[in-house]
Amino acid sequence: MEPDEGRPGTVRPGGRTARVRATVLRAAGDALAEQGFDHLDLAEIARRAGVGKTTVYRRWGSVAGLVADLLTDMAEQSLPRARTGSVAEDLRANARLVQRTLTDPRQGALFKAVIAAAVCDARTAEALHRFYDTRIAEWAPCVEEAVERGELPEGTDAREVVRAVSAPLYYRLLASGDPLDEAAADRAAEAVVAAARAGVYVVRG
Repeated sequence: MEPDEGRPGTVRPGGRTARVRATVLRAAGDALAEQGFDHLDLAEIARRAGVGKTTVYRRWGSVAGLVADLLTDMAEQSLPRARTGSVAEDLRANARLVQRTLTDPRQGALFKAVIAAAVCDARTAEALHRFYDTRIAEWAPCVEEAVERGELPEGTDAREVVRAVSAPLYYRLLASGDPLDEAAADRAAEAVVAAARAGVYVVRG
């Protein structure tokens, strides 16, 4: 895999360039949430952002490059993990954060569009995988610290636990259409904690 420094939209200097990046990414996120990936157009995003088309084309090169940078920015801007001292409370906080994000009118539509695009666009899929890897890495210490405190069995796969918390919430968003509320988030966290305490996520052999 080539390093990020070699890709359009991945250099992040400060000053005016950083402000232009923020403005363009905001415009791209709005357009993606409103219109979906298939209707994204760099010239239209430049118009929305109030910057020159050549700036956008030179910086990001393609719609896929712009969406990849948008996902990178979203990962960087996401809230840090909870530190409550209890794995049950930490994972409930994680589940509620996911639930709030997915039910936000803009963010929920944006995630749907990106996930749909990732099915058929390899670069978007790679960027989406990096986004989730970043978020899982942020929250995995909640589980690792629970193992150290004796709340969970030795050998528990921290990353797998974090993935399992959000999985049923994404299922509701993308597949079932069932209510995606705080009660659903709490149930998802409680089920994962119970399974983790029972050793379901212990890596064996």
